[in-house]
Amino acid sequence: MYHSALLTILSLLSVLSGVYSGQILVFPVDGSHWINMKVLIVDLHSKGHNITVIRGSNSMYIKEESPHYSSITVDMVANDEFLTTFLSLLLQMRKHKTSSWDEILFGVEVMKMFSEIHEKICDMTAMMFENETLMKSLQQAKFDMVLADPAMGGGVLLAHKLGLPLVFNVRWTIHGEGHFAIAPSPLSYVPVPGAELTDKMTFIQRVKNVLIYFITYYQQSKYFGQPYKAFCQKYFGPDVDYFSIFQNADIWLMRNDFTFEFPRPTMPNVVYMGGFQCKPSSPLPDDLEKFVQSSGKHGVIIMSLGSLFGELLGDITDEIAAAFAQLPQKVIWRHTGPRPSTLGNNTLLVDWMPQNDLLGHTKTKLFVAHGGTNGIQEAIYHGVPILGLPIAFDQPDNLSRMRKKGTAKVLDISELDRSIFLEALKEVLDNPSYRENMQKLSRLHHDQPIKPLDHAVFWIEFVIRNGGAPHLRTQSFRMSWITYHSVDVMLTLLGAVLISGWLTFLVLRYLCFSVIFKKKIKRE
Repeated sequence: MYHSALLTILSLLSVLSGVYSGQILVFPVDGSHWINMKVLIVDLHSKGHNITVIRGSNSMYIKEESPHYSSITVDMVANDEFLTTFLSLLLQMRKHKTSSWDEILFGVEVMKMFSEIHEKICDMTAMMFENETLMKSLQQAKFDMVLADPAMGGGVLLAHKLGLPLVFNVRWTIHGEGHFAIAPSPLSYVPVPGAELTDKMTFIQRVKNVLIYFITYYQQSKYFGQPYKAFCQKYFGPDVDYFSIFQNADIWLMRNDFTFEFPRPTMPNVVYMGGFQCKPSSPLPDDLEKFVQSSGKHGVIIMSLGSLFGELLGDITDEIAAAFAQLPQKVIWRHTGPRPSTLGNNTLLVDWMPQNDLLGHTKTKLFVAHGGTNGIQEAIYHGVPILGLPIAFDQPDNLSRMRKKGTAKVLDISELDRSIFLEALKEVLDNPSYRENMQKLSRLHHDQPIKPLDHAVFWIEFVIRNGGAPHLRTQSFRMSWITYHSVDVMLTLLGAVLISGWLTFLVLRYLCFSVIFKKKIKRE
């Protein structure tokens, strides 16, 4: 009887564990975006879901073989020198101040470069669409949903082609920051990314915010939106608009939350999972732990500028190393370039570091970072203050938010020398407010009923169980600008008021003339 009951329980558990098992098609973005997506994939796989990943043949980080997913590799031709050239030119411009006109010209060239990347994504998706064998296999696979990163638009196009529910792992889209594509965003108190403003703006700042919004909207429409518009025209017909099918996604898993974001309007299908990739620290490798412990009471500073900025210009690294050498703290610096000539004995250079584990170590006092979303979220999670060296993309804006919250000191790399860098290091290390404010943010982040990763996985499984989430999607994106802002209603009401006023005027004028006319007759 005991064995029978045990067998029944195990059978029930087996059935329950398979209830939410789904077939998930993933269309990711390479680079640091893949690091985020992989966290979701690993957790979904551990819960019994079957994952298939679409990858380009030139992927840097997305491996063809993995225990967590199967892959479909599609030929993709890309300019491998793009990032190297872009970063080199950008660092030189930031270091050697150039004219505003040169910066504008550089910005236009950057837009054109990224436009070419979007064109290649469309070419890659077109190859998939025109591969009848591949498309037939995807249709026969009976996928339950598509999980995509909308920083590139291929996942949106593929989900529409296959008629599958769509879930975004999102902060950035081809149209900019995710909220601006789906949620009301009043420019009076919602700062446009890149403006480096807060939700408390003066009149001049609001003017700046509005101008940057329209400039950004124009640039994104011209350089990023056109390839997808042409693609939809060719493969879906003139009645299908990319922006509409993009806004039609079922769930938006947003890679931030309101410990980082300023309060703003949101939507029912926006799910916040800020810090979902963060986790408690694990023990360090023995050699690294020994180095950390050797710091004594002074503690450790860690520095990492992300996967793309492992190597800076030589004169910049020499200034940074010289400043580090004057500190009593030990320094662990992820640096892939030549060894700086001014490197001190207290600084350890590494090609890779267990960043999360180091941030969670009790001896870590400061994080020198470029301001990428992943690094900031990990610093918030572990309560470590930041000295920011923003270089490109969303980094200046991310760090400006941390500066506003009193958790970071931000330096301009174009003005960086050893004395400025050393002074900034000492300020963050010696002023307890930076650590106190960051630890307050950390407490707020941890004070939630469910872990962000579990929250995200729940909503992915919700879409699998229910075949989408159409009841959470707003109707606003199906409306014209005139309908959305009720311009037609206001014009109708205004017209009714004017007509009523005109009729009233005519009636009163008629009555007045009638009275005057009658009085005139009586006199006669």
